[in-house]
Amino acid sequence: MAFRKNGLLSLMVTLSLIMLSSVVAFGQQAQPQTKDYEGVVKVAVGHYLYIPQAQGLDIFVAGAVEGGLENLVGKEVRVKASPIADKPNLILAESIEIKEGTAYTRVYTRSTEPDFAGYLSPHDREEYAALNITSINKPEEWEGKNKVKVYGKLQTSRVKEGSQEKEVTHIVLTDRKGKEIGRVIVNGMSEYASFYLKKLRLFDRFWFYLDVTGQVDKRVRARTRELFAGNVVFCGLF
Repeated sequence: MAFRKNGLLSLMVTLSLIMLSSVVAFGQQAQPQTKDYEGVVKVAVGHYLYIPQAQGLDIFVAGAVEGGLENLVGKEVRVKASPIADKPNLILAESIEIKEGTAYTRVYTRSTEPDFAGYLSPHDREEYAALNITSINKPEEWEGKNKVKVYGKLQTSRVKEGSQEKEVTHIVLTDRKGKEIGRVIVNGMSEYASFYLKKLRLFDRFWFYLDVTGQVDKRVRARTRELFAGNVVFCGLF
């Protein structure tokens, strides 16, 4: 009987140790793994930072950077960042240091939770239909769609409105020969889109993802070649 009790106790202890080991191992796996990225900052807009060494990843900065985030452009930095589970193309900056000579000076330590308002995930981009617009006289090519993407060039100009002038931003759409087809009015641009616009500075034409906010009246369209208006939420090469 004593042998049986001792055997049962030994089995229970063994099972407890196995369960404890599993919990510890799972906890270790669940901990985000931080990694250092060192390089020269190429783009910094709002909460977003880009250095080429973080290949395929954008860095999200939750909080204020000493001297301002955009002042990091052109400077060599070391960023300690951790992955974000549901955002595979973003990493979260835990700390940022600027290299001065051979030493590093810390200018940021994360102290708040990130707010990803305005971020558009790769999965959500699939909801935006690519428009093939061939003529301003074919409204069926764009009307009735709320989430669209168009391929074109951003252009800002000043136009007269009564006795005053105002600045208007358009996405100019052209055919294969470079002839203008029409224009899309840009009502606003998200922080994330502005970040990518700067990342794409070496290109003059690319895809603009828009949330459509309104259509242009037929009579106005004939005069201005404006098709519809929208807010740009992302820019990309595809």
